[in-house]
Amino acid sequence: MKPIEGYRLITPADLTWRPSNLMRIPNADYLERTGSEILGARLWRMPPKSANTLHKHVRAEEFYFVLEGVGRIRIGDETLSVPRLGGVLVGPSSVRQIFNDTDSDVLWLIIGAPEAELAPHEVGDMSLIYPSDPKQLPPELAGCEWPPKK
Repeated sequence: MKPIEGYRLITPADLTWRPSNLMRIPNADYLERTGSEILGARLWRMPPKSANTLHKHVRAEEFYFVLEGVGRIRIGDETLSVPRLGGVLVGPSSVRQIFNDTDSDVLWLIIGAPEAELAPHEVGDMSLIYPSDPKQLPPELAGCEWPPKK
């Protein structure tokens, strides 16, 4: 991986919001705007009663930072509440999932290494990232349906 030369400025107008592949959570990726191979950053707007994937990483730490609302994250068997402007650093082997069990949107900034963290022999082995069903909801969302049916 090669560091960038100089700097890259990203303005809100540069961002493209899209729904995530598995859980349909609106997100905007700063990494694709910067061209960085070393660092990634993404905004995630969690709608009410939603959850992102339950996952872990092989090598990458991730820093989760709440910009709006009160964030909820489960790490292993523990559930944390993260206040606005609070954050939590999660090590690679810890299974984690951000979710929103409130009636208001929550905006997260998540910073970590790009997806290129996998070695060539690991590519395609999704059990390294998703050790169990990535779409399972946390107990706090029991009775809710996410992602929404189209």
